[in-house]
This record gives sequence, C-alpha cells and structure tokens, in this order.
Amino acid sequence: MALSFDPFSEFDRLASNLLQSRPGPRVMPVDLYRDQDRYVLNADLPGVDPGSVDVDVDGQLLTIRAQRTAAQAEGAKWLAQERPAGSYLRQFSIGEGVDTAGISASYDNGVLSVIIPVSEKAKPRKVQVVSQSRDDAQKSLAS
Repeated sequence: MALSFDPFSEFDRLASNLLQSRPGPRVMPVDLYRDQDRYVLNADLPGVDPGSVDVDVDGQLLTIRAQRTAAQAEGAKWLAQERPAGSYLRQFSIGEGVDTAGISASYDNGVLSVIIPVSEKAKPRKVQVVSQSRDDAQKSLAS
C-alpha cells in the first residue's frame, strides 16, 4: 500500500493547531447588515452553550462573549481534536444613531443574532417644502 505525504497540508494543519491552541479569544466570524430601520449582526458560535453567551452594551460599545468547553471523554485516546474550545470575544463600536435600549439577541443552531434598531432621530425623514404665493411674498415685502 502506497501512502502519500504532502508536506504543505501537514504544515497547514500544524500551523492551524498551534494558532488555535494559543491562549486568548477565538475567532468569531460575523455578518453585519442594515435592513430598513435596524442593523442585524449574525455571529457563528457553533457548539457554544447558550448560557455562556453574554451581550453587553456600555455606552457606544457592544461586546459579545461566549465560552465553548472542550469535549471530555475519560480514558479516551484522542485521534484528532480540531474543534476549538475556549473563550470568544468581539467588540463593536456602535454609532449614536442607534437605540441601545432596544437591542435584542437570540441564539439558534449555533448562530447568535443581535438586532440593533436605528433610533428615531437617525431615521431618514421627509422635509415638507412650503412655498409662498407671489401675492403673499409681495405683501410681506411691502410691510
């Protein structure tokens, strides 16, 4: 039986394992978009215990924290353990045009969804243009 050895894929695997095993927060990929009068932030947090997810707003700073614990199997001999465990942390600076009191969050199927409503002050509005008739304008000029 012939086995092939690809040093580049092995190096990739080794580098990935080294980077994931370092202490500190893990990567939390997000999508962020505006949908009419709200911003929607979706963060991938697969395998995270929903009870460990924490969303805080402090002034104009939105912070998301979560914890994923490593699988424990007593007496098991691990052949591969590539799924990252540890803490996740992301912070976002939110503008003043956001209703921080109306922010809500939900966690479903490994995805954290944070809804950030736009404040009434920041919503676009139509300005009514008032025109004066010629007669009114001439009367005001004569006065």
